[in-house]
This record gives sequence, structure tokens and C-alpha cells, in this order.
Amino acid sequence: MKVKVGKPTAHEDLERLRAVREAVGPRFDLMVDANQSLTAAEAIRRTKAFEAVDLLWFEEPLPADDVAGHARLAAATPIPVAVGESLYSVAQFRDYLHRGAASIVQVDVARVGGITPWLKVAHLAEAFNVQVCPHFLMELHVSLTAAIPHGRYVEHIPQLRAITTGEMTISDGHAVAPETPGLGIPWNRDAMDDRRVA
Repeated sequence: MKVKVGKPTAHEDLERLRAVREAVGPRFDLMVDANQSLTAAEAIRRTKAFEAVDLLWFEEPLPADDVAGHARLAAATPIPVAVGESLYSVAQFRDYLHRGAASIVQVDVARVGGITPWLKVAHLAEAFNVQVCPHFLMELHVSLTAAIPHGRYVEHIPQLRAITTGEMTISDGHAVAPETPGLGIPWNRDAMDDRRVA
């Protein structure tokens, strides 16, 4: 479960996170996303408080171009730092990984330029022993994540529901890659045509 953080005070964030942790229990993975809202100093300060709720990762705590700040944060906390949603090239991911600034890579196939660069980032992350948990577009990412040995989660955002005829299959808590040819996305052409703007 992913929770948004970045309230005006760390106490507000921690109060919400404690309530979520209490509701879901200790065996449920809990992640937080700050949407690039913090400074490095504030993110470091907040992670000290967040350690009490046993987070799986801290996503996008700082602006995406602050690689040095992410490296400082990653060195200061045991909470894994997740980045990638706002990175657009293999080189950007390389910089994060070389500097130890990311513990989870959330590479997005649509933002990084397609399947080939996505796989390059995934293999680069594997070389650094960093897990891949892609951002968005679950219908395509489920197959890509199944093709690598270090994929952990596929983000579940069913935004294509209105223009597809099926959804990603979940079995025993695991996303299952489709066996159909191509991208594995069952497009609903009629629904797409209904949404065309002349």
C-alpha cells in the first residue's frame, strides 16, 4: 500500500502512517511517496521518524534532478529510496545507481522511451543489485517485470480500464503476465473510437 506524505510537519505524516500501519498490520508492505516535495535535509529528518513504521520504501522524496541529495538521503537512512517515475533516460538512472542514490528503480516504459531502454535500465539495476518496481502502465509492465529476475512489484493503476477488454490477472497476490502475443494489452477498439476527437 502506498501512502502520500509531505504534510507541513513530520508529526502529521507520522500520525497518518502510524494509523495505516496499525490498520494493515506488520506483515503488509507500506510505501510512501513524497512527490518530490522535500529538501534533502527535511527528507533525512523525516526518515528518522518514519523508521518507526517499517516502510518498504520512500518514493520521490526530492526533486528528480537532485541526485546528490538522494545520495545523501540514501546514506543517512535504512529506508530504501525509490526513484524513476520522473527520470527519462538510461543515463539518468545510471547516475543514480553509480552514486548509490536509489535502492528501488521505478522505471516507466512510456517515459524512458520504450521497451529497449526500459530493459537497459532494468539490467543496469540488476548489475547494482537494485530491485525494479515499475511506475504506472501495469498492463505492459507486468510482462516486462516477469522477464527480469529482480522485479518485485507492479504498480496497480487501472487507468486503461475504459479502453481495454480485460485487466491484469492477479493470482494468489501475484500479477500474472499474459500469454497473448504482442504487448498483451487487450485493446477495446470500439471504446477507443468512441473517445476520438474529430
